[in-house]
Amino acid sequence: MKFGIIREGKTPPDKRVPLTPQQCKALKAKYPEMEILVQPSDVRAFKDKEYEAEGSTIAEDLSDCEVLLGVKEVPLDMLIPNKTYMFFSHTYKKQPYNSKLLKTILEKKIRLIDYEMLTNEFGIRLLGFGRFAGIVGAYNAFRAWGEMTHDYSLKPAHECADRREMESELIKVKLPSKAKIAITGGGRVASGAQEIFSAMHLKQVTPKKYLNDDFNGVVFTQLEVSDYYERKDGREFKNADFYKDPTGFKSVFRHYARTTDIYIPCHFWSNKAPFVFTREDARSPEFKIRLVSDISCDIDGPVASTLRPSTIAEPFYAYDPHGEKEVPLGTLGSIGVSAVDNLPCELPKDASEDFGNELIKNVIPHFFSGDKEGVLDRASETTLDGKLTPKFAYLEDYVNS
Repeated sequence: MKFGIIREGKTPPDKRVPLTPQQCKALKAKYPEMEILVQPSDVRAFKDKEYEAEGSTIAEDLSDCEVLLGVKEVPLDMLIPNKTYMFFSHTYKKQPYNSKLLKTILEKKIRLIDYEMLTNEFGIRLLGFGRFAGIVGAYNAFRAWGEMTHDYSLKPAHECADRREMESELIKVKLPSKAKIAITGGGRVASGAQEIFSAMHLKQVTPKKYLNDDFNGVVFTQLEVSDYYERKDGREFKNADFYKDPTGFKSVFRHYARTTDIYIPCHFWSNKAPFVFTREDARSPEFKIRLVSDISCDIDGPVASTLRPSTIAEPFYAYDPHGEKEVPLGTLGSIGVSAVDNLPCELPKDASEDFGNELIKNVIPHFFSGDKEGVLDRASETTLDGKLTPKFAYLEDYVNS
């Protein structure tokens, strides 16, 4: 079986890869019948010669490959008909900007296996760059604080050679002696953020203690949905009820906003759910949050200060809660904002290695075992016959829009 690693063609360019040179070598050792071709690229964090040194073949033409692996959406003119592709297509939520992509995939009779749809039997995702989004997003929170207060300056993550160098910068951080940090969410992203907190030796406290106790040092708390949402009818909160239909709930995040300096959203948010905090909440005299590093980055949604995504080159801005508009970072009375929506790209080598390890462990084996557990089948949006699979038949109108 021939696998091909495609050249990333989306603009702006992405330096990440689905498999590193060493991971390709390890796969070929495990599966002798596997051949890996790598399309040449000047953009990747790993050079062509590094792949060649580990035994992969550099080839412009990948038409002999059965499975083609990428990271971001593939430009329409780069799609090869009658192949199986794996990449983040951003189509399953009916994202308007990618309807033509899915339509072209169907026309070219391509089997699309979307990374985001790869799950185990319990519906838990098997792949993602979320961990490194959390790592870099938390780092950016402390970098933004330094830029906002002028107390210190951290090197941008993308200018660091790797995660180790980035974390060595954290020794420069100077926060108020009793600063409080809140994060929302409990998945890969939140876990990544907590790795930065651990590197800084920050103390974690329960949400109850966070609200009521006084601390001699910087602390953080992790909030689950039951901490910052409650039922409108006053009945007992049950996670299953919230995830099934969040419309009967309201946010009580304001209790935490009264005592929080830095807020780092790491949650998944449904557009049916109430906002975490609104523009009206942000105008309250009791609202004490000075900086939001919004890793979730839902624009004009649950976090009122996130007006737009920011970029790796210009990651920070500020939100004026009274004028409800963007202002320069550090403006008096404003809320600092970091809202980079492609955070893992700042540490492309580390993020790629982490992603590739999950791909090797949780996904690649199913290509050689007949996919008996249905992992690949569940994640397939389209077939080699040019049709949507039954699970994704709901995308028919989207494709033809």
